[in-house]
Amino acid sequence: MISEFGGASIDGSAYTDVVDLAGRSPGWLDTAVAAWPAYGLAIFALLMVLGWWQARRAGAVMAVTALAAPVVVVLAYGVDAVLKLVVREDRPCRSLHMRTLEACPAPGDWSFPGNHAAIAAATAVALVFVSRRLGAAVAALAMAASRVWVGVHYPHDVAVGVLVGGLVAFAAMILSRRWAQTLARHLSATVLRPLLAAL
Repeated sequence: MISEFGGASIDGSAYTDVVDLAGRSPGWLDTAVAAWPAYGLAIFALLMVLGWWQARRAGAVMAVTALAAPVVVVLAYGVDAVLKLVVREDRPCRSLHMRTLEACPAPGDWSFPGNHAAIAAATAVALVFVSRRLGAAVAALAMAASRVWVGVHYPHDVAVGVLVGGLVAFAAMILSRRWAQTLARHLSATVLRPLLAAL
């Protein structure tokens, strides 16, 4: 296990450039970017609910696929969290002592890979399997970038977070799609049947 790995040697200069830019940017922009991590996650959750609501009209199999999306996002978050505990990379705002828009997380709240980025990417990928019209790729990339802008992640943290979240979601959604028909058949015979069909 690596103890407090420092990521500044990878892209510390890019991080300081972004944080410096954030410090010189208009207040309204900084406020909007800082708010996106919290509100963006809520929007991703709403998109998954909307995806499920629409999928029910396409039949039980699509509804099961839509219901798998939040489970897949939680799985991606879990994989990302385990990687954090293995790598134990210290936050850049703690290592480089930069003044940042967001308060620096406490020691032991590791930086690599980025959780918000992984969740956003996993949601965007999972939603593609539900409805391409709900795709949230731009929103997911904005989520990743916002975490560097506010100063709590290196660029490589969020890039790997996007990669981890996206790959886990893609693999899990492929597997869930293979089992969707069987699950739909079983769930249709239970009290959960209303979740699978439009009223």
